[in-house]
Amino acid sequence: MKKSIQASAAAAVAAIVLAGCSGMTHQEKSTVAGAAIGGVAGSALTGGSTAGTVGGAVVGGVVGHEVGKR
Repeated sequence: MKKSIQASAAAAVAAIVLAGCSGMTHQEKSTVAGAAIGGVAGSALTGGSTAGTVGGAVVGGVVGHEVGKR
């Protein structure tokens, strides 16, 4: 029962997040995607530390922003 509630909540959050991206420019979407990927990578590389996650998100956001300019 608990897993189905968590899955439903995750699906609802994903739908809300995707709907929020509909009015974004290509560059803004690239920035958000880069930050998300960087945060996950930073967390994985540092064993889940907060500093690694935030640092990865910042670096990923900057890289995504620059890539989105093209």
